[in-house]
Amino acid sequence: MGIAPATFYKWKAKYGGLDVSDVQKLKTLEEEHSRLKRMYADLAMDNQLLRDLFSKKGWALPPSGK
Repeated sequence: MGIAPATFYKWKAKYGGLDVSDVQKLKTLEEEHSRLKRMYADLAMDNQLLRDLFSKKGWALPPSGK
């Protein structure tokens, strides 16, 4: 098949007992999870940029909640 045996066994452990519809659902959820992680990273970066801008301008910021 052109793949390493370790890869085959990893896939077998992950997808071995699943039906085709289950694998499709899993892949859809993984894609959505990836998309949400990217959205969060973008928002966190925007938040940090705005906080930096406000602090440079000397404007008051609400507490960050950290």
